Amino acid sequence: MSTTSSILYGNDKFFVPRWRIDYALKDPQYFDPSKWTYIYDNTPLVKTLEQYIDYNKLQPGGHPNARLIMTAVNVLTSESITFDSSKQKITPKHILATSGYPSDNFPWVELEEGVYAWDGALLSNTPFSEVIDASPVIDKKLFLVENYPRNVERLPDNLAMVYHRARDIMFSDKSQQQIKMSKAITRYLRYIEELYQLIDKNIDPSKIDKKYLEKIRHTYIKMKRERGAEIKEIIHVTRDEPFPRFYENTDFSVETIRNSIRDGESKTNKILEKLHYSY
Repeated sequence: MSTTSSILYGNDKFFVPRWRIDYALKDPQYFDPSKWTYIYDNTPLVKTLEQYIDYNKLQPGGHPNARLIMTAVNVLTSESITFDSSKQKITPKHILATSGYPSDNFPWVELEEGVYAWDGALLSNTPFSEVIDASPVIDKKLFLVENYPRNVERLPDNLAMVYHRARDIMFSDKSQQQIKMSKAITRYLRYIEELYQLIDKNIDPSKIDKKYLEKIRHTYIKMKRERGAEIKEIIHVTRDEPFPRFYENTDFSVETIRNSIRDGESKTNKILEKLHYSY
């Protein structure tokens, strides 16, 4: 019922359909749906966000102990776009861009002249590489929150469940290959450092071009600065699906949202308690 209501009437705090009568006077394409590139207007989300977000903290120097990184994708070039509160002030426009998923019939956002953005989930729903790039020299323990489970216990038994599982796979975490590459780069950097130390300690300096050796050292330091972080541990916080439903991601009922929040908090607290005892 919640999904059907969202499809027909939208949600006044999040999005509304363009066919609503009040759009007749403000939407120039109202009477020409053949030219529509989206169905739902998500700008009502801006007012909702203003109740919960202090945008002054989401800018360089705004909050020293927190950093928000979000991703979008350039509609014209398919390139990833990263918004980082340590480098720019986050605005409602950025949030609309990162939540404008075209398959849900939301619009793209024009970030600047000629740059149009959709939800970054089109490329990856887990912006793992962006987190690595954010602090490349700090070893990390990562917590990945998974709304779409990677693993299930049984095969789908009808078409609705087939589509549901296909959607889960599309949005599930796909960072395994990136993690492998990150670990490989970390090992390579260690080998380079060991080789450098071996050369420095066991070969007569007069037999080595000092400028060339210094160039190697400079290259190593640059690589370590850009890709030196080690992934210590990956911890998954995964949403339960006791009763999988194909339309669950369009259920915006208050009860569902509150249950999701409670489920996430409960799982995270249990994980943190377990980590505290293990360390």
